[in-house]
Amino acid sequence: MRYSLLAVAVAAILGLTACDNKTDDTAATEGTTEDTAVTTTAGESAAGNSEQYTNIDGVEMNISGAGASFPAPIYQKWSADFQGATKGQVNYNSIGSSGGVKQIKANTVDFGASDKPLKPEELQEAGLIQFPTVIGGVVPIVNIEGIKPGQLVLSGEVLADIYLGKITKWNDPAITALNEGVELPDANITTVHRSDGSGTTFNFTYYLNEVSSDWANIGVDKSVEWPTDQTGTGIGGKGNEGVAGMVTQAPNSIGYVEYAYAKQNNMSHTSMINAAGNRVEPSAESFAASGNVDWSSAEGFYKVIANSDTAEAWPIAAATFILVHKQPKNPEKVAGVLNFFNWAYNEGDQAALDLDYVPFPDEAVALFKEEWKQVVGSDGQPVYTPK
Repeated sequence: MRYSLLAVAVAAILGLTACDNKTDDTAATEGTTEDTAVTTTAGESAAGNSEQYTNIDGVEMNISGAGASFPAPIYQKWSADFQGATKGQVNYNSIGSSGGVKQIKANTVDFGASDKPLKPEELQEAGLIQFPTVIGGVVPIVNIEGIKPGQLVLSGEVLADIYLGKITKWNDPAITALNEGVELPDANITTVHRSDGSGTTFNFTYYLNEVSSDWANIGVDKSVEWPTDQTGTGIGGKGNEGVAGMVTQAPNSIGYVEYAYAKQNNMSHTSMINAAGNRVEPSAESFAASGNVDWSSAEGFYKVIANSDTAEAWPIAAATFILVHKQPKNPEKVAGVLNFFNWAYNEGDQAALDLDYVPFPDEAVALFKEEWKQVVGSDGQPVYTPK
């Protein structure tokens, strides 16, 4: 039985347990080459074992996907578990959302992945469908001597002013007012952002635009012109991995990553003041509180869930999406993609929870699988029927 969002929250309480600007196309091209080595464990095996193709429910299983780094930890885990359970092989390259969208449109992968949902008109133009897989959280991370995880508190307005370059020191009155009793250094702030076209950046800038009227001049996208780059206090890192690495290496810096990367690198995340005015910590429980939305009303599942007004919601939560062609050139491969994600929806919840992602409830998953009927072969019939 699948977890409901409420059950996920309870499970989390019980301990069950991703500097160039305006460079989407360039980043995507770079991603297709430089990151080829970032394949999954299953992918590494597949490269030398093509004879191990496995026929599952009539579907040959050796598929490839590429895109967002935000969900890479859970896609890699699912891939390894899936191979162990079925011998089916799934390769996933973490190259950023722009790269994932570019590659699926170019038909160079069997599925694309993006943290920025495509609008219905863009899906229609490209002949694609999309469906969400899990919910996670974008978290600010800092490298300030003596500051422990969750100790530093930021509001959305203050976070926006830091990335706007209006707040330049850690002991700025706007920060100290939120952190009474916390000793903060008289040190310049270095901001770290994604250098590649990134759905994580899309969700981060979406949130900043929601909480700061001044952010409208910067915009919401997978890459933007960062104001701190203009003042020499901003630097870029490729992928969630790159941002985490930059913050680790730069004293008095701040960046933003998917929560799993903060945990894996033992980094100090911040607490946040959410839209309801409550101080919240990043967790499966607070991500789930943001994701309790009606997906049936979202055409093409276009939905951005940041800045929820739910009392316990993490303010920079995000869903992540898979993209496939409705009339694929290779229907068997895309049937394999749907077979894999059907397995993940049915068997992969605990692995998601263990990595602090939030699985979707049965009702939402049923909606996502219903969308798969639009993926048809040359005979006009659906290429895959979930079991």
